[in-house]
Amino acid sequence: MNQDYIIPNSWSIIEEGFEAERVRSSESLFSIGNGAMGQRANFEEHYSGQTFQGSYIAGVYYPDKTKVGWWKNGYPEYFAKVLNAPNWIGINVYVNGEALDLNVCKEIRDYRRELNMKEGWYRRSFRAVMQNDVEIEVAALRFLSLDIDELGAIKYSVKPVNRDVNIIFKPYLDSGIENHDTNWEEKFWETLDIQNDDNKAVIVARTLKTHFYVGTFMENVLEVDGQPQSVSNKETRSSTYISHEYQLDVRKGATATLYKYAGYVSSMNHDKDRLVREAEKISTKAVTYGFEALLQKQKQAWASIWEMADITIEGDVKAQQGIRFNIFQLNQTYLGKDDRLNIGPKGFTGEKYGGSTYWDTEAYCIPFYMATKNQKVARSLLKYRYNQLDKAIENATKLGFVNGAALYPMVTMNGEECHNEWEITFEEIHRNGAIVFAICNYLRYTGDYSYIPEMGLEVMIGVARFWHQRVHFSADKGKYVILGVTGPNEYENNVNNNWYTNYLAQWCIRFAAEHIAKVRKEYTGDYKRIISVTNLSDEEIKTWLQVAENMYFPYSGKYQVYLQQDGFLDKDLKTVAHLPKEQRPINQKWSWDRILRSPYIKQADVLQGFYFFEDQFTKEELERHFDYYEPFTVHESSLSPCVHSIQAAVLGRMDQAYEFYLRTSRLDLDDYNKEVHEGLHITSMAGTWMSIVEGFGNMRVKNGMLSFEPKIPEQWKGYSFKVNYRGHILKVEVSHEKTSITTDGTQGLAVMLNGEKIELQPVVKP
Repeated sequence: MNQDYIIPNSWSIIEEGFEAERVRSSESLFSIGNGAMGQRANFEEHYSGQTFQGSYIAGVYYPDKTKVGWWKNGYPEYFAKVLNAPNWIGINVYVNGEALDLNVCKEIRDYRRELNMKEGWYRRSFRAVMQNDVEIEVAALRFLSLDIDELGAIKYSVKPVNRDVNIIFKPYLDSGIENHDTNWEEKFWETLDIQNDDNKAVIVARTLKTHFYVGTFMENVLEVDGQPQSVSNKETRSSTYISHEYQLDVRKGATATLYKYAGYVSSMNHDKDRLVREAEKISTKAVTYGFEALLQKQKQAWASIWEMADITIEGDVKAQQGIRFNIFQLNQTYLGKDDRLNIGPKGFTGEKYGGSTYWDTEAYCIPFYMATKNQKVARSLLKYRYNQLDKAIENATKLGFVNGAALYPMVTMNGEECHNEWEITFEEIHRNGAIVFAICNYLRYTGDYSYIPEMGLEVMIGVARFWHQRVHFSADKGKYVILGVTGPNEYENNVNNNWYTNYLAQWCIRFAAEHIAKVRKEYTGDYKRIISVTNLSDEEIKTWLQVAENMYFPYSGKYQVYLQQDGFLDKDLKTVAHLPKEQRPINQKWSWDRILRSPYIKQADVLQGFYFFEDQFTKEELERHFDYYEPFTVHESSLSPCVHSIQAAVLGRMDQAYEFYLRTSRLDLDDYNKEVHEGLHITSMAGTWMSIVEGFGNMRVKNGMLSFEPKIPEQWKGYSFKVNYRGHILKVEVSHEKTSITTDGTQGLAVMLNGEKIELQPVVKP
């Protein structure tokens, strides 16, 4: 049974009532971020119950030792930890000498959390009767500033309800932090300096091995009933910790408030010797603005994001809440401001998977950022891969490839492979094709060819060389084959001739050859530079194309479908309908041995190829493959429901498309996979956006023109979305009666709507 405690609301995620067993799940769901840092929704005050404390800084990582019993050549040298950073949210609270701890309070009433997605803030409030019979009301509101992205702010208020009390606030910083997922229970931070100045404090720490320097800072301000309080503080410190203690005598019914302005400055953005001064500048600026002014700026910044990114749904609050939650978390994770960063699968909500970059970015995230930001943001994501081309070549070299062949990593922080599941590291090579597909997708959508001669062609050549070397000729089949791989369906390891992988390899080679010819003809200077760097010859290209022309694809004449891989028909082909509910999800109930022998598919595999290359297949072929493979699919990857939703919509199966949409949009809110306590599925959230825009809206680029063939689920009254297409901002509004498309640009634009060309008129400004 899925969780159902999140209250449906169009603009907020709301929890009412305190349940200790929900704490870790809610810590994930109510997470906040600003693209530069983020944190789980941990309590500010001490909590002795089960909790998963987590704060994270974009780009800061640690190369943890891999844990393997038998080392083999080519294994990654480390597993990149998304580092749990020093904790700055902590505010221990004592009332008449007793610590506030929701795990031991006699009574908790009116408990409520709200994550306001429209305005970008998180609030928690409750009434509690403590062990000493003091009753208090507590409200804590916090946000991570989009305007000053190294700053967070907390407003923490306590009101005694039944008597006058003495309240102690102890805001603190703590760099004695461990990762939740450490293999060896080792510390990743070395504390170098702690500085204290009145109501300000800074801890300077650095990561071991990678030597990122981070200044974690705070500055505190006190009020009672809105009146500033000048209270001297008592300092407590250890080698990794500093706190300020403020004592206040507060009458019954009055409200004592601590404002805590805090955050991180790091050597990624500042000289490591200036971190304390930079921290003091930011906290001084924050105090000068004040909490309410900073909050107003936060609301304005989020309003600007929503103006472009919002999707509206009429008549279905759960669906509306789901899509906004996905869009909100994507923007909390990555805003496109820093081309050194990327979109991690957990964002700032947990540590599982490690690394910051998967093929998810190219396959799922780029379309979202391309259409809701601008082509510059998408270009930055592509540039990120170009900047790591040397490392991709190095990764391939470690595995025995030569001549500049490039294998992009399954997981990375800096371009090196750092995934610690060996069968995926070595075998899930289809990620290489997703990198090139993203270049094609970017070109198709933006029309910006300049990326290819400037950067993209070198990536394409490296990838084509990899595929050329990864195949070998089978005398038995008279074709080129690719053995020992894992396709997108990770419930299959070390298979031969995964259809999706073979198809991608063929397509990548042809795409590279096509654009080598174009650049040679039209960009002579770039072509000469690229040839001098790569030593590419016409003869080499011919050998690539020979492989592409003679690639082997497993096929069943009986079922008239491409087979997921050789031997798929040897499996015990019982569909998911035969699986007892108590055995789901199988990744938590079955042994890995049993899973690998089963026919069950974790996520779209063959159908992933049909999604990428839709225009290469007829609708009848799609229908045949969808009907064959979907019944075997358990959808236990977050990336699965969105692809199936899009394809069900293409086939006009709107009930099924809607069901898959609801699953992808509420995957975490309803905890379909029983793992939300570990963090959110950030990259798959872009698939939710695709489910509406590419699925229900059926947005495509055909022959250089934007095309729509919208459909609408019967559960909705209407929906709308915006896209930024080559500098034109289009709004698409769909109801059961009609579709309207408008542009707020100053130039007209021709688009296709239901197969007919229409001219969008420019806005006439007075």
